[in-house]
Amino acid sequence: MPFARLATATTPTCHIGLGLAAVGRPGYINLGRDDDLGEDRSVETLRARTHELLDAAYAQGVRYFDAARSYGRSEEFLADWLKDHPGLDDIVVGSKWGYTYTADWSTDAETHEVKDHTLATYERQRAESDALLGDRLDLYQIHSVTPDSPALTDKELHAKLAEAAAQGLTIGFSTSGPAQADAIRAALAVTVDGEPLFRTVQSTYNALETSAAPALAEAHDAGLTVIVKEGMANGRLAGPHAPDVLKAIAEETGLGCDAVALAVVLRQPWAGVVLSGAATTNQLASNLHAAVVDLDDDQLTRLATLVEEPHVYWERRGQLPWH
Repeated sequence: MPFARLATATTPTCHIGLGLAAVGRPGYINLGRDDDLGEDRSVETLRARTHELLDAAYAQGVRYFDAARSYGRSEEFLADWLKDHPGLDDIVVGSKWGYTYTADWSTDAETHEVKDHTLATYERQRAESDALLGDRLDLYQIHSVTPDSPALTDKELHAKLAEAAAQGLTIGFSTSGPAQADAIRAALAVTVDGEPLFRTVQSTYNALETSAAPALAEAHDAGLTVIVKEGMANGRLAGPHAPDVLKAIAEETGLGCDAVALAVVLRQPWAGVVLSGAATTNQLASNLHAAVVDLDDDQLTRLATLVEEPHVYWERRGQLPWH
């Protein structure tokens, strides 16, 4: 398990990872993106920004980096950075397959990504990921599994994934949508030759969307490493857009809304790695303060009032525009 590398890390930020969804492509659904990235979103500008973020993250103790085939050129940018730092052997690199990026570096494409969990897509995207990341790829995840995903029942795909696992690649899955808990439990039941197939799960969990928590606790108890994504709810929990309750508690702590929001996630006993989706080094530095936020019972009780019904949360997320 590559995540054993994090077990011996001593920095308080070692359980915060850096996700590259926001900087690997010019368009994404995060709020405040125009202010974060500005007008120049050329390939080389975003490559330089990604490298700057990776440098800053590593310097501040971050040791997990998360990309995906559908995050534009995120794997390419990460691979370039890794080639520039060949001596870094204490990091964990994860990516995902199952979505194909189709926006052609445009922010106003009609379709930005296409989902397909078939064996053919796995084999094509695995070859693409291998060509860029090679033996630096530690974790390969099925991207956004839902209860109806064919990836949960395709025995031929399971056999191929188990073959990759036998060769040393950790196999995981991510989830999305209002039925995340059902998808997690279905994936936990997938076995090959009597052995569980998946060793990691990456799910959305934040102060607004907590429905996956019981299933994530079950996954943790079953030995999986839990990675949490969208802890900032695509910017809905960031300063300018944060609910008043979160703003008040942030003021009480003397830190940003983002640090408080991520601290809520970090305190979950099943959370192995919590992703920052920072698009600037200042955002990253602020996010990393989550590791030292100490919330009292009264503050946690007030934050609990922010929870939304899953279908409400996911409907609103689905309405966020690509910026």
